Amino acid sequence: MAVPDIQLTPFRWDDGDRVIRFGRGSIADVPELVGEGYVLLTSPRTRERAAELAERAAAVHEVPAGRVDEIAGALRGEVEGDTLLALGGGRVIDVAKALGAADPPRRVAAVPTTLSAAEMTRGHRHAAGVDGGTAHVRPQVVVNDPALSASQPEPGLAASALNALAHAVEAPLTVRTNPAATFVAHGAIRQLAGGFAAEEPDRDRLALGALLAGWASDAAGYGLHHVLSQTLVRHTAIGHGPANAVMLPQTLRALARRRPTEMDAMGDAAGDDLPSIAARLGARAGPSRLRDHGVLAEQLAECADAALERPDLELIPPPPDRDEVLALYEAAW
Repeated sequence: MAVPDIQLTPFRWDDGDRVIRFGRGSIADVPELVGEGYVLLTSPRTRERAAELAERAAAVHEVPAGRVDEIAGALRGEVEGDTLLALGGGRVIDVAKALGAADPPRRVAAVPTTLSAAEMTRGHRHAAGVDGGTAHVRPQVVVNDPALSASQPEPGLAASALNALAHAVEAPLTVRTNPAATFVAHGAIRQLAGGFAAEEPDRDRLALGALLAGWASDAAGYGLHHVLSQTLVRHTAIGHGPANAVMLPQTLRALARRRPTEMDAMGDAAGDDLPSIAARLGARAGPSRLRDHGVLAEQLAECADAALERPDLELIPPPPDRDEVLALYEAAW
């Protein structure tokens, strides 16, 4: 039976030690929820979209392109303050989390401007020089205003939605899953699928779907798909959204071989099968081959070797061997 549609009305969600605020206009609640004297981490594009947050900040630091661990390591000596507010996509938010983890105690808050769901999870790379066993950080305040979180133009919005879809797909399949993560993931898939059901994207639906997918992923983790996509981003020229968009049609097949019953249940909940949902979003996400995003054929073997070093592959057993990983990359190339 399909998961019923959720009313897209603004809400506040007190989730343990964090506050989640969702809805159009919720950015106006940032001063009350975050307080005064915060340090803003952002990018030039997103800073312009929420200039009032920059004006209120005690200091503003722009997060450049690059790897999260290297960026956070470089900013660590410059960023001061007890409260860090990240305004941006996954890279900006992950840098704020890495800085919070590197020098506790610090409170991290996030206002997302993409569907990455980084604001909902404790997953991030540590700043360069920080011990790998250091506790990770999850934002304690999340303000998700669809006017910002779903503000990307197509095809970036569709690629970001496919990343969110992958979060929702993998959460019910991991060895850490639970009924809450599974049910929330089913609802997320339905919202994300509905977000591109018409010519104009339903940005509020996409924003809510990404938020729910991030919650499920934080609760249950991820596996094969995200490991392969993140490895591509780390070792080639492809961006995060496009990597997820290009790989998902291939990894869905690999996941279906491992968990066919659970994959069918997700399709039933969404009212459509997962490959069809991914294809509909993918048609609006731009070029569909890795080579169209600057990935070189000779890089695929290097990426396969690097992916196999990630322990997250164990979370959706059986973990793939090198032949399977390389075959998935080659099929997407």
